Amino acid sequence: MEAALWLALSEPESFRERSDILDAGYDERQDSWEIIIKYNGDLGGMLPEGITLEPLIAGYGILTVPTALLENVPPSPQIEYAELPKRLYFEQEFPEKAATWLPGENGDATGFSGEDFVELSDVGGSARESSQETSDLVERPVHWQEGILLSGKGVLVAVIDSGIDYSLPNFRHPDGSTRIAALWDQTLSNDPANPPPDGFHQGRLFTSEDINDALERAFPTEVLPSLDTSGHGTAVAGIAASSVVDGAYAGMAPESDLLIVRLGNPGDKGFPRTTELMRALTFAARYALERNQPLAVNLSFGNSYGSHNGTSLLERFIDNIAEIGRNVICVGTGNEGLSGGRFSGYIAEGRTMEVEIGVAPYEANLNIQFWKNFVDDYTLRLIAPDGESVILDPAQYQKTSATLGNTRVLAYAGQPTPYSTNQEIYFDLLPEKFYIEEGIWRLRIEPVNIRNGFFYMYLPVDSTRNQGTRFYNPSQEMTLTIPSTSARTIAVSAYHPLTDVFADFSGQGSAQDDYFQEKSNLGAIRPTLAAPGVDILAPAPGGSYASFTGTSFAAPFVTGAAALLMEWGILQGHDYFLYGEKLKAELMKAAVPLPGIEKYPSEKVGYGRLSLKGALEGGK
Repeated sequence: MEAALWLALSEPESFRERSDILDAGYDERQDSWEIIIKYNGDLGGMLPEGITLEPLIAGYGILTVPTALLENVPPSPQIEYAELPKRLYFEQEFPEKAATWLPGENGDATGFSGEDFVELSDVGGSARESSQETSDLVERPVHWQEGILLSGKGVLVAVIDSGIDYSLPNFRHPDGSTRIAALWDQTLSNDPANPPPDGFHQGRLFTSEDINDALERAFPTEVLPSLDTSGHGTAVAGIAASSVVDGAYAGMAPESDLLIVRLGNPGDKGFPRTTELMRALTFAARYALERNQPLAVNLSFGNSYGSHNGTSLLERFIDNIAEIGRNVICVGTGNEGLSGGRFSGYIAEGRTMEVEIGVAPYEANLNIQFWKNFVDDYTLRLIAPDGESVILDPAQYQKTSATLGNTRVLAYAGQPTPYSTNQEIYFDLLPEKFYIEEGIWRLRIEPVNIRNGFFYMYLPVDSTRNQGTRFYNPSQEMTLTIPSTSARTIAVSAYHPLTDVFADFSGQGSAQDDYFQEKSNLGAIRPTLAAPGVDILAPAPGGSYASFTGTSFAAPFVTGAAALLMEWGILQGHDYFLYGEKLKAELMKAAVPLPGIEKYPSEKVGYGRLSLKGALEGGK
């Protein structure tokens, strides 16, 4: 099992509940835990009474364990690996952190230049230009050229997010009926009238008939109480697939069918977990297969816990989902580029090194991941601001705990997994009372036997840390969030559509051959490409429009583009195999260079910015 799960199982509840990582699997409403497993065979007869298995796909599953039975989670030769769920965070930049940009000369709401707008809108792009010169483009189904009509019709676009305002005209047919084929709200309590999808136990599933019935009511939410309280999912769905509204707004695939999953948020911290995502992806893949539809999936969230090399159970699960049916999975690379949450380094034989971490006042907890090549041996000394320290020997594969001032330090040195040669050393800093010790913490690395020398470290995502909690000499490379690190996804960074300039908050890949990646896996280069992600106009709950920034809003441009390509290839008969890695390859080849970036693939924008027109021309 992973280091965090080992600690969670070994620590008392009083300490687990103070940690953002160690208690992520806990559901206080059910007083139970979820554990992600990879297994083989039939576990039915192996599990003690009270512990249940929720099978997913390809030998992945979720164990639900009552807290009273947590210490009885059975070791079994059929369970290959186990890990804790992780919390997921939206990849949205807010005004106080995002750059402010002036509108274009024509007053267009997103700052699209005319060239960008024509290239995007002519091939099913997001038509947000408000000038009279081009507004007529959105009054008819989008097109590329005479004889090729593309609008996403017949393709299923899955938005797995915070829900949707299903009442908006952006998600309806011209006759007012819904374009949403199904809506699974994982947050709602069970109701026999609208049970969850087959094989699942949480939330309610609403069909298009249920939604249409609600839309005919004066107060739709009284009969269909699914809401998007944050507006994030509504905006993402609008960019990917909004209908043409008043001749002035359209998403990338305005006639596609929508599949919406509002992710559950168990516990009092209000964030969905990777287990909710795995359920949603399983449901989406099965639903598309039942309807025999191509599927474009949008994921606009992530986290920073993991080795970032595609070997966690979540990343491997997503790679398996990508092989079910005809689908494409598009993921934002996150907004950690400037967050100061990553450090990479190299240590030579005989050289001691210190890494400094600033901890701001009133930090309730903090975890630090240290990843290294298993062949290297050294000791680690974590030094508190007052000089007290605790030593950990990664070769011992054991837990170490100590109290430094008002901070309880838990540390665990893991082992390589069946899927990775890397070793994780995990530190969790928890308060003895209210907050951990503020000031400069140092991690001293003392080499014993070095044969590789490279290591890297991660803090939690920026949105969970106080301002000022960061590495003092951080790295921008490999600041991708998981699951954009899954090999079979399209990982999307952001650029500004007015200036064609890379958005430096975007999560980045590596400027060199990543020493933790399989170098032969050329398709796994991260990011894959870039799309507009700054000041993007999108629908908001209630019927208004707002400006959004972040890779959350770059990913749906690519999701919608993928839907159009699958419509052209699979449904119109030009290429029945235009999905998955083949579709990704077409987008990679067609991507357009950005100014100021000379070497491709780039750690910032992959193979360049999205060009759907180029992909269609290449396909012909």
